[in-house]
Amino acid sequence: MRYLFNNFIESAYIKIFVALLILITISIFSLSQGYADIHFSTMVKILWEMINSNDHSQISESSKLIITEIRLPRLIASIIVGGALAYSGATYQGIFRNPLADPFLLGIASGASFGIALLVISPWEQNLYIGILTPFVAFVSSGITIVVVLLLARKAGKFDNYSIILAGVALSAIFSAFTSFILLTGGENARPIFGFLFGGFNTITWLKVFLCTPYVLLGGTVIFLLGHRLNILQLDDDQAQNLGLDVEKTRIILLAAASLIAAAAVSMAGIIGFVGLIVPHMIRLIVGSDYRLLLPLAAIFGATFVVLTDIIARTIIEPQEIPVGIVTAMVGGPFFIWLLSSQKRISM
Repeated sequence: MRYLFNNFIESAYIKIFVALLILITISIFSLSQGYADIHFSTMVKILWEMINSNDHSQISESSKLIITEIRLPRLIASIIVGGALAYSGATYQGIFRNPLADPFLLGIASGASFGIALLVISPWEQNLYIGILTPFVAFVSSGITIVVVLLLARKAGKFDNYSIILAGVALSAIFSAFTSFILLTGGENARPIFGFLFGGFNTITWLKVFLCTPYVLLGGTVIFLLGHRLNILQLDDDQAQNLGLDVEKTRIILLAAASLIAAAAVSMAGIIGFVGLIVPHMIRLIVGSDYRLLLPLAAIFGATFVVLTDIIARTIIEPQEIPVGIVTAMVGGPFFIWLLSSQKRISM
């Protein structure tokens, strides 16, 4: 038994290490991509100057500004958002024992976006909702959404998997309609809502990154500490209870944590759909359903996936930029159809 455990740990470390190498490589490549042509060596020098403030090279201020104030915060935000969405998606799938669960399909992303839309047109000062209040309001509205979804999907004291997805899709449509109504009637004050509807990183600043990241870290830490219990939750509730797990309490805590990081991701970049669906499922097909390995790999490859889609979004039709949410929808829509048509092959 100890040999098997040690073998699993060694194998997991190797897989995580390789995944991190892939993420780092693509991230470095991402910094060199964009309408402004900045040579790779110049980019490296700029990053080195950020680390070593005593070293000053003859690099134009415009190149420094592009890397340090535009591309670097955008890269960090895409890593955080991608990791958060995939991490929360894998958690939702484990909680509900449903491979179709993710923040987008459960209506959580649309609920968070609707809450932010209400905040945008509120009489409060602009700097309040852009900063401190946005993640909090997104979390509250996403929490209300998941409660309503669960109430709608509860049948005979149990949750029906397909009813959960149907309820989530229905609420997502309702919240999207209300958000669109606010956008149409809100005038100039409602313009920031566009960014949340389409999803993207063109408005990312260091301030947004610093204000939203603590929410992701808090929720992610809770899931990291309790994530191994998702393996037990794959059993029947009675069996899990017999193993000493407080099923309801564990589900509530994990739901709250997953909703927190999903809401923080939406408040940072808007609605970027299907990341929480595609990435965990593909990782599950490759490494299996052990959540001790599935969760960290989902976070790493979720970050990698969003960094890649962001590269595509800002380079495919230069100098114009496509919202990242459109790119992920182009990939996620066909994947979702394939997933629905292959339910017999899905194994949780």
